[in-house]
Amino acid sequence: MNGPLNGLKVVEFAGLGPGPFACMLLSDMGADVVTVDRPGRKLGDRTDITGRGRTVVLADLKNPQSREEVLRLLDSADVLVEGFRPGVMERLGLGPDAVAARNPRLVYGRMTGWGQHGPLAQAAGHDINYIALTGALHAIGPAGGAPVPPLNLVGDYGGGSLYLVVGLLAALHEARHSDRGQVVDAAITDGVTSLMSLFATGAMRGTFAEARGSNALDGGAPYYGTYETADARHVCIGPIEPQFFAELCERLCVAPALRGAQHDRAQWPALRAELERIFRTHTRDEWTARLEGSDACFAPVLALSEAAAHPHQRAREAFVEVDGVRHPAPAPRFSRTPSAIQGPAPSQAKAVGDVLGRWASIAGA
Repeated sequence: MNGPLNGLKVVEFAGLGPGPFACMLLSDMGADVVTVDRPGRKLGDRTDITGRGRTVVLADLKNPQSREEVLRLLDSADVLVEGFRPGVMERLGLGPDAVAARNPRLVYGRMTGWGQHGPLAQAAGHDINYIALTGALHAIGPAGGAPVPPLNLVGDYGGGSLYLVVGLLAALHEARHSDRGQVVDAAITDGVTSLMSLFATGAMRGTFAEARGSNALDGGAPYYGTYETADARHVCIGPIEPQFFAELCERLCVAPALRGAQHDRAQWPALRAELERIFRTHTRDEWTARLEGSDACFAPVLALSEAAAHPHQRAREAFVEVDGVRHPAPAPRFSRTPSAIQGPAPSQAKAVGDVLGRWASIAGA
C-alpha cells in the first residue's frame, strides 16, 4: 500500500454514491478499506471505478454470528463509514455507542443527505433534492430557463464525499491527542450550504442576484461562459481579470467599441453577440490551436471520451490503466508518499478472519 494514509484501517458498509466515492479517495491515499456487503452480492465488475482498491467481506448484519464477526473487525478499525438512514445502524446493534464501548478510538463517519436529525432526516432523497434545499440548484441554469442538475457533483461528491473525508481526517487528527473517536455527521445539505458561502457573501453585498444566468459566474457575463463554434462544438472563456479580458479581445479582434464593456451590463448583450459571431467563424479545434495556453483563459469543451487524450491530461498522467480499465488517477498528489490505485473493484470476497490476520500483521510490523 502507498500514500499518506498507509496503515489506516477503514470499514465501509456498502452503499451508493458519496460513501463509496469517499472510501475510494481514502483507499487511493493508502488506507486499507474493507467493505462489508450483503451475502449474494455480485462482485467482479472491474469498470466500477468508485469501488476500486477494496477488500470485500460478506455478512448478514441481521444474523448475530455475522454481526459479531463485523464487530470484531470494528474492534481493530480506525474508521467506520456508513450511509444508512438514521437509526438503522443502531437497530442492528452497530450504532456509535455500541461500537465505542468496544473501540473508543474509532472515528464513526455517517454519510446522509439530510443529516442525523431534523424534520427530513428519515425522508428518502437524492442529490437533486439535497441541492434544491440549499439554494444551489436554484442558482444553476440558463436565464429564463429551469434549474439544471449539475450531474451529482455538487451534492453527492462535493457537499457529501469531500466533506466526509475532511471530517474523518480532522477527527483522526484530534484522536491522536485525546485517544477518543467521535461521530462525523456528514450531511450533503450541510456540505452544499457550506459550498455556497461565496454566493451567500455576494447576496449580502448585493453582487449576487437570485435570477439565474444574470451573474458573473453563472453564465450571465459574456466573458465567462461557453460559445458554439463553426462545427457545432463548444469552447469556453473565463477572463475575469481586466488584463486577461484585454488579451482575449486582442486575440479575437473584438470591435474596439466593446473592449471596455466587460463590466458594463448595458453592453453585455452587444458583447455577447460579438463573441458569438466571432467564435462561429472557426471550429473548436482551430480555436484551441489559436488560444489554448494563452492568458485569454480559454479551453475547449471536451466530452468525457475526449478528455484523456488531451496533451495536458496525458502529460499529467490524469488517467491510468488498471487491468485494462482506464481510471481517473488518484488526486491530490503527494511529493513523498504518492497515492496509488490499490487494485480494481474486487472479484471475490474474503473472510473476516483473513482481514483480521492482515491487520494484526500490520500492527505488529
